[in-house]
Amino acid sequence: MDGAVLVLNANFEPINVCSTRRALGLVMSGKASLVMNGRGEVHTVSHSYPCPSIIRLERMIKRQRPTVRLTKREILRRDNFTCQYCGQHVTFLTIDHVIPRRLGGQHLWTNLVAACPPCNHRKGGRTLEQAQMRLLRTPGEPPASAFYLFSRHLAENQEWVPFVEGW
Repeated sequence: MDGAVLVLNANFEPINVCSTRRALGLVMSGKASLVMNGRGEVHTVSHSYPCPSIIRLERMIKRQRPTVRLTKREILRRDNFTCQYCGQHVTFLTIDHVIPRRLGGQHLWTNLVAACPPCNHRKGGRTLEQAQMRLLRTPGEPPASAFYLFSRHLAENQEWVPFVEGW
């Protein structure tokens, strides 16, 4: 009942991921319809209901375009869990300010990168030129596309790909 279910707007735009329990509640109340059943059935005492994988809301929901929140997890995900100075995949990464905060560096997508502890320590509170280091890639804000936002669920839900790729 805690499996992920893709929620589509009335125009088939992916807008959210909810639990199976929530999706069944929306379908039973008539607020959503079942688009794809990829997980069998849920049995109650007197009925059996298809277990949804994708549902579509009956009414159009107006909302702002999604943005990717600036968090440590999203910075690591954007940088593919790779140190941006030496290129190593390390289990423990830190976040480094390209222009140190003490020199006026902002807490922005363009100033934050993933770094392994030795590289972060080596750079310290200096600029790239002072530390004689360079970045593998120029940091920037990741795209707020549906594919990027819902990609962590796509490994176990391949049936979502046609609905997520176009947006």
